[in-house]
Amino acid sequence: MNHTADVPDAGPHPVSSARPPELLELPGGASLRRRRVMHATGLNEAVRTDLEHLRPWMPWAKEEPSLERSIEMSRAGEEVWDAGTDFMYVLTAPDGSDAVIGAFGLHSRIGPGALEIGYWVAQAHNGRGLATEGARALTAAALGLPGVDRVEIHCDEANLASASVPRKLGYRLDRIDDSPVTAPSETGRKMVWITTG
Repeated sequence: MNHTADVPDAGPHPVSSARPPELLELPGGASLRRRRVMHATGLNEAVRTDLEHLRPWMPWAKEEPSLERSIEMSRAGEEVWDAGTDFMYVLTAPDGSDAVIGAFGLHSRIGPGALEIGYWVAQAHNGRGLATEGARALTAAALGLPGVDRVEIHCDEANLASASVPRKLGYRLDRIDDSPVTAPSETGRKMVWITTG
C-alpha cells in the first residue's frame, strides 16, 4: 500500500485530454470502479475496519474518519476526475456484493506526461494479488491515455509489501529519494518505481 490512494489531489493540471475507464474488471471477479459519493459509506466502513492496518503507512489514517469526511473526500474525488487531474477508484469485492475492499488512484502530481498509482487493499483481502492486478489494470489504462508516457509507483523503502507490486509488474526502481516522514512506519526514504510501457 502506498499513501496516495485515498486523498484526491486538486493541485496539478490535467495530464491528458482523455479519461481512463470508469470500470476496470480484474481477474477473479474484483473490479475497480470510479469512486463516487455513493461509495462513501462502504469506503468509510473499510477504512474504519482496517485503521490499524493502514495507520503505519497512510498519513490520512491517523484517526477514524467520520462518514461526513468520507462523503467530502468522495465528492472531491468526483470533482478532480471531472477536471482530469486525479482519478480515484474503489476496489470492490470479487463476490459480486460490490463491498468496498480497498482504494486506488491515478494522480497527475508528478509532472507532465506522467501519472502516479496509489493503492491500498483491506487486510482481509491481502495475499490474493489484488494490489498487483489493480495496479496492472491502472498501468495499462494510464499508458493508454493520450499524452501519458510514464507511470510511477512511490512507496517507502520499508514498505516491502507495497514495493512488491511494481517489482512484479516489471517497473524499474529509478531512484530512492529522501522524503519527509508522514506516517509512523516510514523511514524517510521513498522508492520511485517507473514504467514506460
